[in-house]
Amino acid sequence: MFYKSKILFSLLALLLSLISLFLSAWIIIPAPNMFLLKLAVGAPEVSPWLLILNVFSLLLSFFWIRQRKIQRLAYIFSCIGLLFCAFVLVNITTTQMQIEQGMKQGLGTNYLDKIPIQVSNKMQPSPFSLINTFRGIPLSKTRHQTGIIFANPAGVALKMEVYQPQAVGKYPALVVIYGGAWQYGNPHANSEFNQYIASRGYTVFAIDYRHAPEYKFPAQLDDINTALNFIRKHAAEYEADSERMILLGRSSGAHLAMLAAYQPNAPSILAVVNYYGPINLTEGYKSPPHPDPINSRAVLKAFIGGSLAEFPQQYKIASPINYVTRSLPPTLLIYGSRDHLVEARFGRQMYERLHNSGNTAVFLEIPWAEHAFDAVFNGVSNQLALYYTERFLAWALFGQ
Repeated sequence: MFYKSKILFSLLALLLSLISLFLSAWIIIPAPNMFLLKLAVGAPEVSPWLLILNVFSLLLSFFWIRQRKIQRLAYIFSCIGLLFCAFVLVNITTTQMQIEQGMKQGLGTNYLDKIPIQVSNKMQPSPFSLINTFRGIPLSKTRHQTGIIFANPAGVALKMEVYQPQAVGKYPALVVIYGGAWQYGNPHANSEFNQYIASRGYTVFAIDYRHAPEYKFPAQLDDINTALNFIRKHAAEYEADSERMILLGRSSGAHLAMLAAYQPNAPSILAVVNYYGPINLTEGYKSPPHPDPINSRAVLKAFIGGSLAEFPQQYKIASPINYVTRSLPPTLLIYGSRDHLVEARFGRQMYERLHNSGNTAVFLEIPWAEHAFDAVFNGVSNQLALYYTERFLAWALFGQ
């Protein structure tokens, strides 16, 4: 009986080391489908947790497993998992230095000096905190309104959520546009981010838009413009400064944010923040990522209404990169090197086009990050992105 228990415990320890390795492996392995994409997105962001899990399984193997072959296998699994986790953790400092250099290159070496001290004091004090990884990024109380209908195009009630600081006042407006391949999502997405930013002195408007494939482009852009007009008209009701408006979007929402801000007759926008957004739909259709977990061409067909061969002009009109001229709002672009939905090369291409046209632009790349890395709010990548997004927003308001 005792022998059987030892065998059982040994197998359980081996299983734990195998599970630890499986979860950690997605830090390196690209996801071939949507189901596994969630693991590939989350694994790098929770790598400190996975590191502990691998260490625990390694120790468990040492104390519980007496069969040499099983023990050797468990050791190998745990050590490989540790190496995968180390890829993220040992590169945090180097990545932070590279990102800081990118900020200075885009905004000037003294960009932080232009931010008022009372604003700086409210920001995250460091780009990465191991404590915040485990306990979460602290969130302050804010005022939160939901279900605000701003339009009814084609009978579709479009709603927004508004996050405001606790104190009554007049605050810069940050308009947040969610992602979801233009097909799904809602204004409640990334609510932790919205609450966090509102507590730092912004009125945050999280807005909605109609979805493909039922509604094709440019319906989504029309809805964004309608929302912006609504916000300008009702700014006083929400203690927002309509003259100090910034757009921030994620993925397809970033695409719409750039289009709205870059249109020739667009009202004044102070700045645009683009988290891993598509910028060149024509090239994206011609050369999809590999692997391609969301079937990029099918997504683009649903959004535009057909293939590139059928609607080449629509693909061109829907690509933000084709609107780059002089005197565009300053733009922050944040991409992950391991993004297999919108590859980082597109963000770099956009940065170069903006920079060469004489516009202010910042391109930040996180080497271990997948698409939608900030879905884990206290994750490693989002801590870095949040730290520099805060500073970019403050610079856009006070440093230009």
